Amino acid sequence: MMVPNRLRLALALSVLVVAREPLAAQQIRRTLPGTRTDTTAAKVRPGVLSDTAGAPLRYGVIDGLVTDTSLVPLRGARISILRTSLQVGTGLNGRFRIVDVPSGQYIVIVRRAGFHPTSAVLQVSPSDTLRLSYTLSEAPAELAPVTISAKRLSARMTEFENRRKQGQGEFMTQEQIEKHNPAFPTELLRLFSSINVAMTKGSGGGGADIYYPVSARATGGMTSTGQSTCFMTVYVDNVPMPAPFSLDLLPSPREMMGIEVYAGSATMPIQYAGLNRGCGIILVWTKDGSGEGSKP
Repeated sequence: MMVPNRLRLALALSVLVVAREPLAAQQIRRTLPGTRTDTTAAKVRPGVLSDTAGAPLRYGVIDGLVTDTSLVPLRGARISILRTSLQVGTGLNGRFRIVDVPSGQYIVIVRRAGFHPTSAVLQVSPSDTLRLSYTLSEAPAELAPVTISAKRLSARMTEFENRRKQGQGEFMTQEQIEKHNPAFPTELLRLFSSINVAMTKGSGGGGADIYYPVSARATGGMTSTGQSTCFMTVYVDNVPMPAPFSLDLLPSPREMMGIEVYAGSATMPIQYAGLNRGCGIILVWTKDGSGEGSKP
């Protein structure tokens, strides 16, 4: 069949244009959705920390058991991961399981009504299952709350305001936090005269810097735990954090509602007094109170 000259010319021009396109563009255009590796940014579930940008997420599993001090399984305990939206409850046998946890370091908080909350630092490895157990001790029964017809504040922030009026420690309100508008928690804590933010290098020499809260009143002597550095104890919504505590694991400043700092046992509220509190305490309160548990 004879092809008109005009049609021959049009076909030749179209072949020339396609040949000049970058190879990658042609390949993407010819590939059907779902048949090639997605080159767009990885989608992360809300509240879940991701691995290095551009790298595929690798997941692990957390499997655990919660009991009381008599090793009786506790039903209805709540397990959450700080700085994420992950949260599960224990069943009749006191067990819980969190799947698809991106690899990395986390703070796990365990709490149940009528018991003191606890927390721990976890390192989740890809394609691995962490098997853990937690023991909660009973907390004293609390009096029924008193209803006040005034500006509505949660019980924890009402106590915060009452202590701030007494002036025994150092305080930073939500308005002050928003005024400073810091990117990192360490920037806020450096503003307190009772806190020195100490930095150490991560393991292996090539790790990221780690920041710890250290008492500004420490004389350099040994503490009751045999440590030469006087690490301060950190609470997040009344949940004690493992010590020494990396400040990089704190919630973002935009999630904070208040901070109070007590330099030593003489000024701190009596409910927080105890062993290994002589270096002082830092109380961090978040807007949603996701880490809130029984009073210490």
